[in-house]
Amino acid sequence: MQQATAMTPRKVAIFDFDGTIVDGQSGALFTTYLLRHGIMRLPRALHLGWWGLRYKLHLPYRQSEARELVFGALADLDPSTVDEVMHRFHDEVLLPRYRRQAREEVDRRRKEGCVTLLVSATFKAMADVAARTLGMDAAVATLMEKDAQGRYTGRVQGDVIAGPQKYAAASAWCDKNLGQGAWELAYAYGDHHSDVDLLSRAKEAFAVCPGSTLRPIAKKRGWQILDWDE
Repeated sequence: MQQATAMTPRKVAIFDFDGTIVDGQSGALFTTYLLRHGIMRLPRALHLGWWGLRYKLHLPYRQSEARELVFGALADLDPSTVDEVMHRFHDEVLLPRYRRQAREEVDRRRKEGCVTLLVSATFKAMADVAARTLGMDAAVATLMEKDAQGRYTGRVQGDVIAGPQKYAAASAWCDKNLGQGAWELAYAYGDHHSDVDLLSRAKEAFAVCPGSTLRPIAKKRGWQILDWDE
């Protein structure tokens, strides 16, 4: 990767995944996929639904709880099989949901010379596939812990990459791979009010198909609103 000089920091473009690159939420879609293929039981799915309701209603919840519930359904599978299930889910369910304009925007930023990052609360293995599909430089996403034998424990490793953690994790990646002070967040794309922290740190922010909470914030702050089709 080309290194920036002290005078010319590398431009970085950060893209959220759920609701921005893809039309839909990968967590909910993955839960449905696991149910349909007999990998997840209904009681666990109902527990996940209760988590989703608390999230929407801004009731108390743990960010890591939903991820751990999903991985609990995969506990009996070896790591390579877990990754294979996530890759298959990406190709069968998420790939057809990629927004054409999102692909074009990633390509545009790459041709401009930007380092392109996918930053998401979704699972790292799934985000890595998406980043490769889009031709992006890297994915920064939620890691699931592995034990000494390399098997998934079902617990989140570190923080869920959501809310303020999106910028924190992306910043750490950029400092490590581009050098401290050698990069700038030129563009950021997000769809949800939890992306406000990330968007507010970019020189140019884009609210993609924003919901009722993010849209007025974007208008007030002068962020461009992109109402992309599927």
